[in-house]
Amino acid sequence: MTEPETSHFFPHGHFSQHGQPPTPLPGRPLPLDSTAQLLTRITAQLGSQLSRVRLNGTRTSMTPAARPALVAVAHGSRDFGALRTVGALLERVRELRPGLDVRLGHIELNHPLLPDTLAGLEGEAVVVPLLLGRGHHVKHDIPHALATAGRHLSARVAAPLGPHPLLVEALYGRLVEAGWHLDARTVRGTGVVLAAAGSRDPDSAADTRRTAMLLSERLGGVPVLPAYASASPTVPEALRALAARGRHRVAIASYFTAPGRFAAESAAKAPWIAAAPMGAHPAMARLVVHRYEEVLARTPATARDAGPAPLGASALAPTLASALASA
Repeated sequence: MTEPETSHFFPHGHFSQHGQPPTPLPGRPLPLDSTAQLLTRITAQLGSQLSRVRLNGTRTSMTPAARPALVAVAHGSRDFGALRTVGALLERVRELRPGLDVRLGHIELNHPLLPDTLAGLEGEAVVVPLLLGRGHHVKHDIPHALATAGRHLSARVAAPLGPHPLLVEALYGRLVEAGWHLDARTVRGTGVVLAAAGSRDPDSAADTRRTAMLLSERLGGVPVLPAYASASPTVPEALRALAARGRHRVAIASYFTAPGRFAAESAAKAPWIAAAPMGAHPAMARLVVHRYEEVLARTPATARDAGPAPLGASALAPTLASALASA
């Protein structure tokens, strides 16, 4: 084992012309501020070196522990555009976190299915649902897949994507792309229907209503009514409710991650403009990364993640200070 050179403890700029550390003049002690600086450097360097030494005397690797894989869970769709859209979203996620292992699994209809994706992983993973609320898939299907994944994988589940301000930014961006604009003449007659898939779970409906409120705030108070392709109120019912309030210039905001039958049916009912699904919008990619990192932040690091505990530098400081004081 190669021992560190003495110069590790005395950075360049603190040596004499002959490469030796400075010495006090005869009869004069080292200045107090220099003593403190020297102590700090020695303590920091010793702590760094000792933190890499195992109990058996060997050194640990400097390579950081691999981060858990990110497993994105999409619903799946018979629409050929859905898989392309989700793939583009995950490419943006990889651009935000180069080197991170990003995988895809589906609840149904598309391959790979989530159990197959989990079967191909070992170690640790964070499962991020590309779903917009706390419905059946989040509460039952994903936990069931994890429970049957086997002991080769330790997985944690992130919150669904919604509700969140980044989702609202994606919705707003898609509306602007579709032609959303307001002026003094039209603002009072304008409204938005937030078209979602729908769920029998009341938590899912509450999440959609919360997103509608956030989008209304983002649009400067324009009313936004949630509506559902498979539940009530439907998109036509929401359009009639807005018309009864004098809102006839109504846009459809597509509260879908990717294209599919429900998104297409909802858009077809738009009396004015219909936004595209949120898809690979940059805010969506940032939100996927955010949900992943939320899990890592709230979970205590394992011994493997934390690395070997150093011999406390703070405990060494009083000893070194006493030695310097008596020198």
